[in-house]
Amino acid sequence: MSHCHGEANDHDHDHDHDHSHGHSHDADADTGIADSLFGKVNTDETWCLNESVPEAIKTVFKPWHQRLDTTRYVESDADAELLVFVPFTGMVKLKSIFVWGRGESAPSEVRVFANRDDLDFDSVGDARPTQEWALVDQAREPVEYPVRAAKFGAVRSLLLHFPASFGADQTAVYFLAFRGEWTELVDAPVVSVYEAKPNVADHKAPAGENFAHHSIS
Repeated sequence: MSHCHGEANDHDHDHDHDHSHGHSHDADADTGIADSLFGKVNTDETWCLNESVPEAIKTVFKPWHQRLDTTRYVESDADAELLVFVPFTGMVKLKSIFVWGRGESAPSEVRVFANRDDLDFDSVGDARPTQEWALVDQAREPVEYPVRAAKFGAVRSLLLHFPASFGADQTAVYFLAFRGEWTELVDAPVVSVYEAKPNVADHKAPAGENFAHHSIS
C-alpha cells in the first residue's frame, strides 16, 4: 500500500548494503548494556509513520530491565510497514542496534539510514540505506545487530525502515535500544572580530583597499 506523508527530497548518497545476520547476545541482564544509549534518545522528537496509536513509538525505548515488557509497543496500522525517526541528544558513535518483536508480527527486516529525516513511504523504498539486516525470526529476547563503525561514526539521528513482518498483516516492535559513544554537542559561539581603523604608519595596504569588520562563525 502506498503511503503519502508529504514530499521529501531524494538525495543520492553512496552507502553500503549489509544483509548479514551477525548479532550478539552478550548483554548482561543484571548490569544492563555496556555503552547503552538509553536516555540519550530525544524521545520527545521521535516519530513513526503508519503507527496505529499516535506516539506509541515513544514507549519502545525502555530501560534494559524492561526489555521483555509486552504491554508497551508500537504496531503498524494500514499494513505491515513502519518508518521510525530516532534523534539523539548529542553526537553518537554508534556500535549496535537492538530490535525485538514477537511471533509473526515481529519485523523481518530493518533498513537503517544515518542522519536522514527527509524520507517517507513514497521515497524510502528507492533510497539506499546506510546498512540493512534480515532480522532473527522467533527471537525470545532483543537481538543485537552490530553496525559498520565507519558508516556510523558521527550520528545525530537514525531513520529505521521496517518494510515487513514475518507473516502478520501488521508489524509490532516491542523494544528498540542502541549502544555507542555519546558526546555532548556544544554550540560554538559566533565571534565577531572588529578591526580598528588602521594607522597608516602601521599598515601599508595597497591603495584603495577597504577595511571592515567581519564575523567568524
